[in-house]
Amino acid sequence: MVLKNNFYVVKIKRNFLAIIFLSFTLGLLIFSRTNLPAVKFGLALWANSVVPSLFPFFVATELLMHTNIIQHLGTLLNRFMKPIFNVRGEGAFAFIMGIISGYPVGAKIASNFRKNNICSKEECERLLSFTNNSGPLFIIGSVGILMFKNTTIGILLFITHILACITVGIIFRFWKKNKTSSNFKNSSDYKQKSNNFATFSNLGEVLAESITSSISTILLIGGFVVIFSSIISILNASGLLELLSNVVAPIFNGLRC
Repeated sequence: MVLKNNFYVVKIKRNFLAIIFLSFTLGLLIFSRTNLPAVKFGLALWANSVVPSLFPFFVATELLMHTNIIQHLGTLLNRFMKPIFNVRGEGAFAFIMGIISGYPVGAKIASNFRKNNICSKEECERLLSFTNNSGPLFIIGSVGILMFKNTTIGILLFITHILACITVGIIFRFWKKNKTSSNFKNSSDYKQKSNNFATFSNLGEVLAESITSSISTILLIGGFVVIFSSIISILNASGLLELLSNVVAPIFNGLRC
């Protein structure tokens, strides 16, 4: 009997993802009446809020990636970034743009660094821990002004947010401290590819490449927004979300006391 139960447990573990995906598909069919408005809401949220606020920043960061500003920042700020965060100075660009632009610009820049061999895999992981941050537009504007009706609170929250991400970066500086990817060279190939830099002769090509890459990223974000809107709708319509909240609520109420 024990062996039979163990067999079923192993069987479920092996097919866990298949069960989840099948449940999601059935949920789409069963709760289609409530799911359709949720998907429309997700699309509207993406089109009206995400695209206008993020797409220009994606294009701007892609264009900056085709200039030598990253190298200059790397040379200038390496003395600070290396001892504090254990990443090369070029990581300052991801940190600064992540703070200015908000989610998920910092993560996208860190990903581009890894693709262009500007940093090692381990440095990219450290970068992701503190460069993917919320921007001032959301914290000061949406949270401070709209929610709390107080600009000062928004500014204080933004300062706290920056200090928190710096603290996380300092903690994660010890992540895989003495390990470097075998396929990474300290003299980055990126620095040798001067033909990647934007000039007046290839400006149209660089702009088109930047827009294409930004469109791919913004569409990916839109897909996540729509899918998770659909998942939340299914959980809400099935009563699972309410059940989960009833289970978790006493725990947080106890912590609050």
